[in-house]
Amino acid sequence: MALEVGSEAPDFTLQDQNKQPVTLSSFRGDKAVLVVFYPFAFSGVCTGELNELREDLGTFQNDRVQVLPVSVDHPFTLKAWAEARDYRFPLLSDFWPHGAVAQRYGVFNDRAGFALRGTFLVRTDGTLAFTEVNGPGEARDQDGWRKALSAL
Repeated sequence: MALEVGSEAPDFTLQDQNKQPVTLSSFRGDKAVLVVFYPFAFSGVCTGELNELREDLGTFQNDRVQVLPVSVDHPFTLKAWAEARDYRFPLLSDFWPHGAVAQRYGVFNDRAGFALRGTFLVRTDGTLAFTEVNGPGEARDQDGWRKALSAL
């Protein structure tokens, strides 16, 4: 079961596409964080969603907010995808233990071995301001993310 608005976001440290550690709580007190779980790099719907982030990056990554997309892909795969698509934001790897962070957020599909499309807006105090979970193949409407960000 996914987390609910008002609950504390589970902390995590994951490697980005450059194998650099990124810790959620390092943004506490400074920036809100938009954590965006997605199934796989290079897949159609995921590429479309992250392309939208890239095209409107100033909304999702600025002095008030940091975007952190997360998948179960290996960092090497994420690096190739970031370079191919010109993604200029961290892509976090929940590769090993496989899907552990997605499990803590309640968005891991253990039958298929990937994260569902879960979106979590974490306030600067570490609590959740917005949550959304979409099924496989169901693209998200990023207007909801924009509204949640503007309400902070």
